[in-house]
Amino acid sequence: MGKVYVRVDDRLIHGQTVLAWCPTLSIQEIIAIDNDSASNPMLRSIMEMGVPKNYATKIVTVDQAKELLREDSSKTRLVIVKYPSRLMEIQEEIAGCEFIILGNIAKRSDSVHQVKGATGIFFLSEQDVKDIDSLVEKGFKVDFQQLPNAAGMSWSAFKKTI
Repeated sequence: MGKVYVRVDDRLIHGQTVLAWCPTLSIQEIIAIDNDSASNPMLRSIMEMGVPKNYATKIVTVDQAKELLREDSSKTRLVIVKYPSRLMEIQEEIAGCEFIILGNIAKRSDSVHQVKGATGIFFLSEQDVKDIDSLVEKGFKVDFQQLPNAAGMSWSAFKKTI
């Protein structure tokens, strides 16, 4: 069974994913979960265009992701979602993941917590905080880390900064 890493990043697949995270984590397969992107051939094409062929890339709906993640795989996978709420929908399928990496989330109408970092801005809603707390209570390891060469911070330490 391959390893699974999970990243929360509202940009899904982009240069930082491909050039920094994938090599650092020895990723072989990228699974981006977003219903809108999966159902839009243009968005899928744009995201897939920047991914080297050595990474199997799938841009899927939540339901497709559940099926895909239930299948045994020897590949090291990077699962990417835009928001913590999506993790609540796939928590059974990502049980046993190495860890969840909180990356970038742009400001939304329900954002109440803002953390400015060296590489960007990170916003959370009260529901995001509740969702992450729930995952941590269930045994998931959650770290805030925008870049692989930057120091990570555990959720409990990070939460104190918001």
